[in-house]
Amino acid sequence: MRVVLGVAGASGAALALSVAQQLSELNVDIDLVTSTAAERTLAEECGSDAFETLKALATRVHPLSDIGASIASGSVPVAGMIVAPCSMRSLAAIAHGLDDNLLTRAAGVQLKERRRLVLLTREAPLTLAHLRNMTAATELGAIILPPVPAFYLKPKKVVEIVDQIAGRAIDLLSIAAPIAGQWAQSDGPMARSG
Repeated sequence: MRVVLGVAGASGAALALSVAQQLSELNVDIDLVTSTAAERTLAEECGSDAFETLKALATRVHPLSDIGASIASGSVPVAGMIVAPCSMRSLAAIAHGLDDNLLTRAAGVQLKERRRLVLLTREAPLTLAHLRNMTAATELGAIILPPVPAFYLKPKKVVEIVDQIAGRAIDLLSIAAPIAGQWAQSDGPMARSG
């Protein structure tokens, strides 16, 4: 099984590492494409070796400018795509069909092929343009998943929040049994499965 992981330059770089780690644990092939700013954000938020760690988790690493990469074609079967984090620039391009680099082209391919596209949009507060772009992307078939903590799970550490959000993004692809912590209404929160 193959999943595309797009990483934009928005804050929240730890989400990319967690998604990649959890996909790797599921033995999923990862096609990685990162924006120009992603490497800097990874270094600033997660340490100087974070970008190399992310690339090591990937099965294939595609340059942003490689519009001829396999993931730019709908004829190449993938289970879906997660953009974690998704900048407002990448969101706008995806919402308006501006396939001007491999990240946005791969996202556009998911939409045209009716595959799952999960966007972990990262910005606050939101402008009307951001909200309209989220609406437009949703109308095209994308799933907007802002990285909002599941407070009902009572996380004690930031890493627990990051891992739960990343797991939820993977769960939305429906490629494996649920891995994110879930609410159990009658008994309170359940522990993370798996």
